[in-house]
Amino acid sequence: MDLRAGWLADVAEVVTKGTGEVERTADRAQVDVTFEALGAERSEAVSMLNQRISAVEPLLEEFEVRSRQLSVHDNWDNNQRVGSRASQQYVICVKNLDRLDALLAELVQAEPSWINGPSWTLVDDTEAIREAQKEAVADALRRAEGYATALGRRLGPLLRIGDTEGGSHYQPRMMSGAASFEMAGPAGMVDQLNLKAQQITVSASCTAAWSLLD
Repeated sequence: MDLRAGWLADVAEVVTKGTGEVERTADRAQVDVTFEALGAERSEAVSMLNQRISAVEPLLEEFEVRSRQLSVHDNWDNNQRVGSRASQQYVICVKNLDRLDALLAELVQAEPSWINGPSWTLVDDTEAIREAQKEAVADALRRAEGYATALGRRLGPLLRIGDTEGGSHYQPRMMSGAASFEMAGPAGMVDQLNLKAQQITVSASCTAAWSLLD
């Protein structure tokens, strides 16, 4: 006979939710950039695109290029084919943020069709997530103690705990001067932008059940 199971079936409990948040400075940036070229035929568009990106590839050798996505298609106007367009999109990961300004200046100088970024993340979020989880558990415990006191009871052992929907996640904290731009223009414009790494808000949430003692 499982005596513990029988005890758990009769024990009074209180269930609380807890949340925790910590902030860390981003140490990784992602930049998306796309180059395009037009041609009378698809082969011509691809050839012109290759010429445009031939100077770009050497710039990317010291960075992690997460993807290179090629797209080639015909252009149409009133059901008539009016040439072709070829494009290549790069997703670039920058871990050495000291090189970010120079990379963006060089990319803009190459005159892409558009640049989007940087978007900010953490190289390793393990420590931050654990700290947020610790705060979430402490928050759930404080709430449970409050309910126990309100009922004139004592808080007993933890019965179970789990992530609430969504679990742990993080996102950039929106702030004045946040680095986000979309442009294709003179390289000198990059110097006027605030590209300081943003703060990342790491959050965790949990649901915990505690026994109530007399």
